[in-house]
Amino acid sequence: MTTVAIVGAGNMAREHIKAFSALPGVRVAGIQSRTRSRAEVLAAEFGIATVSDDIDALWQATRADLVVVTVPELALNAVAKAVFARDWAVLLEKPAGYNLADAQDIAAAASGHAKPVMVGFNRRFYSSTRAALADLDASAERRFIHIQDQQSFAEARRYNHPEQVVENFMYANSIHVIDMIRTFSRGEIASVTPIMPWHGEETEVVLAHIAFDSGDAALYQGVWRGPGPWTCSVSTPSRRWNLQPLEVASYQNAGERRLNALEMSEDDRAFKPGFKLQAEAVLKSMAGDRQAAPDIADSMKTMELISRIFQRRD
Repeated sequence: MTTVAIVGAGNMAREHIKAFSALPGVRVAGIQSRTRSRAEVLAAEFGIATVSDDIDALWQATRADLVVVTVPELALNAVAKAVFARDWAVLLEKPAGYNLADAQDIAAAASGHAKPVMVGFNRRFYSSTRAALADLDASAERRFIHIQDQQSFAEARRYNHPEQVVENFMYANSIHVIDMIRTFSRGEIASVTPIMPWHGEETEVVLAHIAFDSGDAALYQGVWRGPGPWTCSVSTPSRRWNLQPLEVASYQNAGERRLNALEMSEDDRAFKPGFKLQAEAVLKSMAGDRQAAPDIADSMKTMELISRIFQRRD
């Protein structure tokens, strides 16, 4: 039996509990939150035996094999360091750091942890993403990835995000789509070339070209003043994949005009998309397949890419 502990009691905690609880041989054994009443509600809803007042008590009561951390961005650093002090595998919700400097500090603290420290990039586990990757990986053709992002300082403030998070919203929110660049590309980043640079609060559009040593390339387009969808497309000479919304995949073959749509998987309908497959990958990483789920070092590469696209010096 694999035991799981949860830190945090918001919507993301609930989704992780649902996904892990659905796996055979897994039991969610305990939960801790700075708001105990919310933890008690989730514990009652999912039959979780232990509600703890702090992380040490959670560890002592559960001796869990895995702890899943789902806390706000500005709380993550201190909570991550507290969980690293115990002997369990760790899954941190993204972003693992509210900016690059914070992420580097968290990654440094994780470096001495004996068990896997993973980061939750659930969009890598969407059925849409997996279907496109399975097809693309069958060919050696070069890939061109186009990411369309949409962000807004005003909207972020309307949702009452702390100002420190708002100022770093490319890490807190754009990470969802920027990570898709690395998901679909092969090789290491050779260059990041700003076309329409970031100008802080005055920014309307950010454009950047990313080249990979494999020959793959990407264009990041971020609209910061105006509407727009989150879209990811991957083009090769023979086929173009389109994810819009990201949970839904369609493809267009060379010489054809029609789009061929794929159905979303049953798991992505029953759970928050990507969460069940991600939970399975986390267990595989814990069992020795360290490539199954993204780790903190992998997460740092995406954080570094964000920094280069936006020319940040955090």
